[in-house]
Amino acid sequence: MKIGIIGTGAMGSIYAARLARAGHSIFAIDQNQEHISAINERGLTITGPEGTFCTRDVIATSDISMTRDCALIIIATKLAGVAPVARALSSLMNSNARVLTIQNGLGSAEALMQSVPSHRILLGVAEGFGASLDHAGQVSHKAMKQIRLGALEKETFLGMDDIAQVWRSGGFDVEIFENIEQLIWEKLLCNVTLSGPCTVFDVNVADLLKTDAQWKIALGAMTEAYQLGLAKGIPFSFDDPVPFVTDFARRVGTAKPSMLQDHQAQRRSEIHAINGAIARLGREMGYETPYNTTLSEIILAHEAKFKD
Repeated sequence: MKIGIIGTGAMGSIYAARLARAGHSIFAIDQNQEHISAINERGLTITGPEGTFCTRDVIATSDISMTRDCALIIIATKLAGVAPVARALSSLMNSNARVLTIQNGLGSAEALMQSVPSHRILLGVAEGFGASLDHAGQVSHKAMKQIRLGALEKETFLGMDDIAQVWRSGGFDVEIFENIEQLIWEKLLCNVTLSGPCTVFDVNVADLLKTDAQWKIALGAMTEAYQLGLAKGIPFSFDDPVPFVTDFARRVGTAKPSMLQDHQAQRRSEIHAINGAIARLGREMGYETPYNTTLSEIILAHEAKFKD
């Protein structure tokens, strides 16, 4: 399959490299010129629990028009990038193309629907990778659990087998979910548990998990999100979320959430889509969210000092 991947940071690079190695034609679209040049000159190197491999079969560019003839377009930018990418794609996509957006937090589907017909939209969640962009052209990840996929419309969902098979050909463990909200919210619980707390305390996941006071705060933030999810009628696959998020944290080990990586690089994060989204939903629904509200305010105060 001819596939365009827009946003080839840590996770987008993993998708690109593994799918290219499986024989698909991959166009990696990114604005990081150093990363693009390294991929084209030296290949894309991925280091994970299975070892290290390098592929020279990824074509990297900053030109989004290279996605024009792609059958599948994967948006792996941060949430803030989804709406402008969708606007650019609206005049480029061929009539059969499907768009799969994979982000943390809440809001990517709504951003995509502003410019892309809903029957073309697929939503994905990547679980438990713990990925980081180490150097230009070089990415590492701590684990590799699962790619969850779903669709906004039932007819699109019923026709997803070929997309799932594409991912499986790249060695990904894939599960298709009919209930898209379950897919999003179960990952959101993990993001809420780890992203804000690790960033505020400036620790990796393993250190957060082993520090009782910090882990108590992380679970407090998660519990607020879980209660909101229940109030919204989300059909979680578990009755007790604590073992679910704890197991997730143990799997990613010493990984740093992308939010912490952003802060260490003095970049603004996706706080509005993760812990901030829970604080916002709490206000809208009449629920108290002191953990997520406090974490969000601390993070935003730090970001106000950043230069970008």
